[in-house]
Amino acid sequence: MAELETYLLWAAGEEKVGGADLISIEDPATGEMFAYCHAASREDVEFTVAAAHAAFKSGIWSRASCHHRADVLERCASLLSDALPKLIAVESKQTGRVIKEMQAQVPSLVKWFKYYASLLRVEERSVLPTIGKLHNFVDRVPLGVVVQITPFNHPLLIAVKKVAPALAAGNSVILKPSEWTPLTSLMLGKILAEAGIPAGVFSVLPGYGVTTGKALVSHPLVRKVDVTGGTYAGRAIGSIVGGNLAKYTAELGGKAPLVVFDDADIDIAVNGIAFGSFIASGQTCIASTRIIVDKTIETQLLEKLVAKVEGIKRRMGNPQNPKSVMGPLVSAKQLANAERLVDQSIADGKAVSLTGAKRMMGKSALDGFDLSNGYFYEPTILVPPESNENITDAPIWREEAFGPVVVVVGFNTEEDAVNLANDTEFGLGASIWTKDLSRAFRVSQQIEAGIVWVNTHHRNDPSSPWGGVKAASGVGSENGVDAYHAYTMTKSTIINFASAEESIAADDWFGEDVKDVRYG
Repeated sequence: MAELETYLLWAAGEEKVGGADLISIEDPATGEMFAYCHAASREDVEFTVAAAHAAFKSGIWSRASCHHRADVLERCASLLSDALPKLIAVESKQTGRVIKEMQAQVPSLVKWFKYYASLLRVEERSVLPTIGKLHNFVDRVPLGVVVQITPFNHPLLIAVKKVAPALAAGNSVILKPSEWTPLTSLMLGKILAEAGIPAGVFSVLPGYGVTTGKALVSHPLVRKVDVTGGTYAGRAIGSIVGGNLAKYTAELGGKAPLVVFDDADIDIAVNGIAFGSFIASGQTCIASTRIIVDKTIETQLLEKLVAKVEGIKRRMGNPQNPKSVMGPLVSAKQLANAERLVDQSIADGKAVSLTGAKRMMGKSALDGFDLSNGYFYEPTILVPPESNENITDAPIWREEAFGPVVVVVGFNTEEDAVNLANDTEFGLGASIWTKDLSRAFRVSQQIEAGIVWVNTHHRNDPSSPWGGVKAASGVGSENGVDAYHAYTMTKSTIINFASAEESIAADDWFGEDVKDVRYG
């Protein structure tokens, strides 16, 4: 058997052997280990934070001109494009995501570096209307050392979404990827160094949350932490960051509603549900897990949705097969969580399954791939039982399954639809399906979510803010000018341009005969 490749830390501009144990990287489709990765110890964290802080204080990046930083970010985009074939292959292998998805998603990451490079070139400085002969201008300056913690589901996408604005602003960045999927983040370190990111300005420290993660977010030199993950972890990290009076951004959980009105095109809506619910095997924070449908079209929609889901199941196989459309969950832990929520909801009499609701075993109908060793779960549709037991009391309605599971409920009135959509502690994403423009505006204003799509779902662009509006979905947002600003602080410079005579007359506060003196 060939020796497995071992990935080192990327710290202070070079590969480094980690001081903690090795992490085994598993292929979720087969259950086999295919690589190892060094985990960062507390000593590694101290070394890397010190190097990041030194790089920041040196000004090699933090005080570089905006045009220089823009040039380097554009080279990052170019070299990222060159590395796409290998990045796509590794991203698919470590996540279990089908190659079809990765070939669509990973190339889009180039846009983030290009967007923030462009933003740097057109950034304007505010000049404020300060009273008196004063010229008051405002600069945005970098924060210092920032830590970014990314999840397993979109390792490279979420990393780039955070890294690009942080580097554009001039910060030193330390990225801690999920211990399940760290490999492409480590590969990114080499790419950015080749593009011209100075040593110490970007580092990648894989490791476990309770050791590496805790050491990073509690470090007193860290001035901002940006995390994407679960609500429980986000709250725990926030409490630590707050103790250091550092800035904090968190993109956390979701139970996105997808509302289909009676005038919607049902075929288009079903396609939207399938994409919003089952892309990435349902492992996205804005997955449309709660499908809320006008009762007059509910039966027709369900028939089409079941047919769509059956088609997905028939075409699940080896994730490396370009014809395979959905892969496994990322780990045994994630599979167990989905199974628990579905099984409990059914056992409690709160839901029944129209299709799915079980782990996939045996050979794939698509290509004969053995599904038994991986963490494959059938795309699942749950509905209320015939007794009309309130499915909104079911665990699957309340908690994130982070798997390919949807709950479909009917509504009678627009008010009912809005109430069902808002019946959650989460408020990240939502979508509305209707041909009525007035209704689209009216309902979108009432839905409590940071992102509302109309006649589409799960659209993402570097310019478009991405964040939640309820505590369980986090604080702050990614993307756009706001994300760039969140990695900066304002610096106000006030210059007195009054003549000497004017200054003597107005500023001699303690003069013997002065009557009209300034204050402020």
